[in-house]
Amino acid sequence: MAVRKIIEIGDDGLRKTSHPVEKFDKKLHNLLDDMAETMMHADGAGIAAPQVGILRRVVVIDAGEGILELVNPTITSSQGEQINPEGCLSIPGRRCTVMRPQHITLKAQDRNGEWFEMEGEDFFPIVVSHELDHLDGILYVDKMIEDVTDQLNQQHEEEDE
Repeated sequence: MAVRKIIEIGDDGLRKTSHPVEKFDKKLHNLLDDMAETMMHADGAGIAAPQVGILRRVVVIDAGEGILELVNPTITSSQGEQINPEGCLSIPGRRCTVMRPQHITLKAQDRNGEWFEMEGEDFFPIVVSHELDHLDGILYVDKMIEDVTDQLNQQHEEEDE
């Protein structure tokens, strides 16, 4: 496993649509392992393959239940709405509020190509929706309701005093 370089906003690769994974091989396994290590090293909750320069429909998340690998993921249903601040490993130092579903059901393949379905609510849909947007060249700032970077920085400074 290796920590890969995270592509940042301004790189054209973040605005491209990713291609479906067709080969479930050692190369994919290495990518998934590297993405998990990169995400943990950067203290993130999720990372999509385009963020490490690979235009494939691959996402790794940790929404509090441990690492979950999603290959060729799609959200099959969503309910409710929630607005929360989000950040992104590809846009360091910035936080914006975004509207996401409260509950989702998704379908994806694992590293061996086996299909599975799962559902979740609260933080899970935020992370999944954010990362799946990356697969279509969408950044969370494209869906921004309000930039809250300064507000959160001020709040953290007050907490540190």
